[in-house]
Formats: sequence, structure tokens, C-alpha cells
Amino acid sequence: VQLQAFGGGLVQAGGSLRLSCTASGRAFSSTTVAWFRQAPGREREFVTAVGWSGSSTYCADSVKGRFTISRDNAKNTVYLQMNSLKPEDTAVYYCAAERNAGSVYSTGGYKSWGQGTEVTVSS
Repeated sequence: VQLQAFGGGLVQAGGSLRLSCTASGRAFSSTTVAWFRQAPGREREFVTAVGWSGSSTYCADSVKGRFTISRDNAKNTVYLQMNSLKPEDTAVYYCAAERNAGSVYSTGGYKSWGQGTEVTVSS
């Protein structure tokens, strides 16, 4: 699966952005897809994930109630709606897919990664 993330940009605190992750390959519709983020000088961290059908989701405590993940398998696309953005949400956001034996919350749990899209939240 080849992934491409886009939709990042500059937004003021309290604002919203929607990221998209599009994929090529049939495996996309049958695999969990996740979003991770990496702020400057920090390790890449889990944000949220959605199961293949869209009915199961996983979310980091830091974004619960503000970020929503969804998917449209017909379009091979996963969305990340980010509301009430905070300066600490500033990071490069990556989508990942194709689970392996690792945890859904771990970078090691995914085989395929997109190139990342940058989100900057100003205070």
C-alpha cells in the first residue's frame, strides 16, 4: 500500500483542519489505518486509528474529544478531523497502514507510511 497524506497548514489556536490520507492498493480497505505525529525534537507518537470497517477506533488521550478519525473505503481515504487545535498539536502528521504483529498504538505496528503533512498551530 502506498499512502499520501495531505491537508496540513497553518491555523490559529482553537481552529480546525481536516487531514486526508489516500492510498493505492486493494489491501487498504481491509487494514487498520492510523495517524501518528512527530513534533520537532520529539519521538513519533500515536494519535488515532480506525479499523478496516470504520466501526472500531483508537485514540490518544491528548486528542480525545477534539480529533475524529473516519474512513471511506470506496475512495481509499481516511480522514482526520481536528478541532479545537492547540499549539501543542503542532507536528508533522503521518498516516500508516498494513498492520503487522506490533501494537496498534506503536510505530512498529505498521508496514506502510505516508510522507507526512505539516500542521502548525499558532497561539
